[in-house]
Amino acid sequence: MITDIVILAAGQGTRMRSAKPKVLHTIAGKPMVEHVINQAQSIPDSRIHLVVGHGAEQVKAALSDYSVNFVTQSEQLGTGHAVAQALPSLTEGSRVLILYGDVPLTPADVMTAMLSQVTANSMSLLTVELANPQGYGRIVRQSGAITAIVEHKDASDDQRQIREINTGIMAVSQSHLAKWLPTLSSDNAQSEYYLTDIIAMAASEQVAVVGSQPAFEQLVQGVNNRQQQAELERWYQRQLAEQLMAEGATLADPARIDIRGELSTGSDCFIDINTLFEGKVELGNNVTVGANCILKNCTVADGSVIEPNSIIDQSTVAENCTVGPYARLRPGTELAIGAKIGNFVETKKSHIGEGAKVNHLTYIGDAEIGAKVNVGAGTITCNYDGVNKFKTVVGSGAFIGSNTSLVAPVSVGENAVIGAGSTITKDVEDNALSVARGRQLTKSNWKK
Repeated sequence: MITDIVILAAGQGTRMRSAKPKVLHTIAGKPMVEHVINQAQSIPDSRIHLVVGHGAEQVKAALSDYSVNFVTQSEQLGTGHAVAQALPSLTEGSRVLILYGDVPLTPADVMTAMLSQVTANSMSLLTVELANPQGYGRIVRQSGAITAIVEHKDASDDQRQIREINTGIMAVSQSHLAKWLPTLSSDNAQSEYYLTDIIAMAASEQVAVVGSQPAFEQLVQGVNNRQQQAELERWYQRQLAEQLMAEGATLADPARIDIRGELSTGSDCFIDINTLFEGKVELGNNVTVGANCILKNCTVADGSVIEPNSIIDQSTVAENCTVGPYARLRPGTELAIGAKIGNFVETKKSHIGEGAKVNHLTYIGDAEIGAKVNVGAGTITCNYDGVNKFKTVVGSGAFIGSNTSLVAPVSVGENAVIGAGSTITKDVEDNALSVARGRQLTKSNWKK
C-alpha cells in the first residue's frame, strides 16, 4: 500500500530567537528536519510531503538534494490547517503518517509499527507519559480507549493532572483525513485548527485509536528553544557513545565525544576526551585517537595512532601510522603503511610513502613522497606560484635536510640528499647530494 508521509515544518520557532527556520537547527550536526526525512525515507512505497511556511525558501534550499514534495502553508493557522494544505497531494486510499520537522529522533521502526495499525476502522497515535506534562495536549481515555486529546490551554484542572500526552505523531487513512479535516473548527483558546480534534471524530465514528509509546521519551521530544536543543543533543550523543562501547570501543569519557555523522570502529579502539567526528569516519582495529582531535570524512586503518590536537580531513591513513600531536591532514592526503606525520606538520593532496617520516614543522602540499623518505624540520613544498599549483616528487629513501624549500615543479631522486637550508628549484638525480644556499661568510673581530 502507498504511504504518504506529511512532515510539518512551517513554524517560525520564535523561542529559538533565530533568523533561521527552527527545523534547520541541528542535532548531531544535521538539521532536525533532515533527521526526520532520513528515517521516513526507509519506509517502502512512500512519498514525502513537507509543509513549509516561515523561511520556506531557506528550507527548500537546504533540502534541495531530497526528493520531497513541498507544500506551502501561507498562514500558520494550526496543525490541522497545515495537514489540510497537503491533502490535495495525497494518494487516494493511502495510509498517511504525520510527523514533525522539529521532532528529530523518532526512528523508522516506530513509524512502521504505527502504519501497520492503520485500517479502515483504526488509526494509530503515538503518546508518551511525562513527569511534567505542562504545555502538552492530554490524552483522554474512557475504559482504556483513547477518546480525545485536549490541548493544555483548553484542559480542565482534572485533565491537566493527566500525565499521558500527545506527541502529535499519528498514522491514519487518507479517506478519513479527507472526511475529517474540512470539518475542523478554530473555536478554541488559540483560534487554531487543531489536528488533535480528529481523535474525537474517530471515537464518535467507532474508529479505534490505537495508542503506542516509544522506548524513550526523547524519541518523540520536540525542540522549541536552545535549552531543549542542547538537552536533546546530549542525550543523543550519549546513545551514540553507548553504541560504540557496545561494539567494543573504549571511550575515556562517554560524555566528551561528539559524533556528527557516521562513526564506525573496529575492535579495541581507544578514543580520548573532547574528540569530534564529522561526516563518515571509519576506524580500524586497535586505533587510538588522542584528546581534542577532529576527524572528518576519513579512514584510519588498523594500529594507527592519532596523537592529541590533530585534525584529519578527507584523508586516508593506512596501517600503523602515527599522526601528531598538533598535525593537520587536509583533503587528499594519503598516508601509506607506517608513515609518520609529526607535530605542527600540515599536508594537503599528497601521498606519503610507506615508512616515510615528516616529523616537525613542515608543509607538504601537492606532493608524492616515496617510501622511507625523511623530511627534516622546517621543510616546505612551494607548490603555488600565485596562479597555478605544481607537484613535488621525492623518490624513495631520499633525505631532505631541515629548512629546505622545494620549489615545484621539482623532483628529488631516490636516495638523494638535500643539504639543510637549501632552496631546490631544479630536479635532483638519484643518489646525488644537492646543496643550494648562500656561502657562509665569517669576519673575525667584527665590531657592531
